[in-house]
Amino acid sequence: MNFRIYSLGYRNLLLLCSVVFFSVTSLFGQKEPQYTQYMYNIGSFNPAYVGTVETPDITGLYRVQWSGIPGAPKTLRFGVNLPLANEKNGLGFNIVSDQLGPTSQTYIDLAYSFQVKLSDDTKLSFGVDAGGSLLDVDYTKGDFENPNEPLLNNADTFNKFYPTVGAGLFMYQESWYVGLSVPNFLTSGIYADEVANIVEDKVQFNFIGGYVFDLSEGLKFKPAFLMNYLNGSPLNLNLSTNFLISDVVTVGASYRLDNAISGLAGLQISNGLFLGYSYDHNTNGLGEYSQGSHEVILKFYLGKSGTKVKKENNRDQKGKPKQIDTPRFF
Repeated sequence: MNFRIYSLGYRNLLLLCSVVFFSVTSLFGQKEPQYTQYMYNIGSFNPAYVGTVETPDITGLYRVQWSGIPGAPKTLRFGVNLPLANEKNGLGFNIVSDQLGPTSQTYIDLAYSFQVKLSDDTKLSFGVDAGGSLLDVDYTKGDFENPNEPLLNNADTFNKFYPTVGAGLFMYQESWYVGLSVPNFLTSGIYADEVANIVEDKVQFNFIGGYVFDLSEGLKFKPAFLMNYLNGSPLNLNLSTNFLISDVVTVGASYRLDNAISGLAGLQISNGLFLGYSYDHNTNGLGEYSQGSHEVILKFYLGKSGTKVKKENNRDQKGKPKQIDTPRFF
């Protein structure tokens, strides 16, 4: 996003400079909305994930970034993952609203995945998604450095819709997973000249992975990582560690390279309902002015009722798994 022509009319000049500087750094380091609880939100950026879940699930997420600073990013996501009865195909749906200063973007996409069995314990899923994004710029929210800027066009707002097409791979066993995705391939020559002055889009690569260690009967250790890469931009690396206690309570921490440290907590309210929360504290210069970032996620697992099936009862007479499940609560 190009802030050369725009300045928000806020009272504190120091906060303004901080927002502009760190917003530009963040946006060029990561085009897609940023999540701390990415391990619960994989379907948002990898379409290959949508058919790998055991039962249909619905996710709602709300993130307030850099709270206390006017114009800071806010993200709202609604997503659905729907595995089909044949255990090979899956469908997904996402709506994401991302706001930053005078701009807002709304992403809508449909996803499809197909998975194949590589072995008795391993599956590989292929996914594609298609949709679009509506970019909206509200010129009334700030003061322009150049009042004669052609972008104004004597209008208070500017709207532009552009299509998106993405793809992904997701390979997993019951105790681990890795995935690679590109949220949008359609980046070259897609914007009109006036929009290109506001948004500079590049192809982003997401690489994610995680593992579940069974430390004891009621304790699991779940490290995970997410890397985002754009050509010409610094690598965005997220590392997290979670402990799952008695399949009910989750506590953990996360680190975003040269950016923030985070605390995470989760509660399995019922077998079909999970609530997660994270708090980020910036380790860069913005931490002096920001009150941190808050993220809340709510997941509904449709069809989940009763007690969890024990792993040893989920095998055939030869001791082989009857089906391959993704590690729960990833």
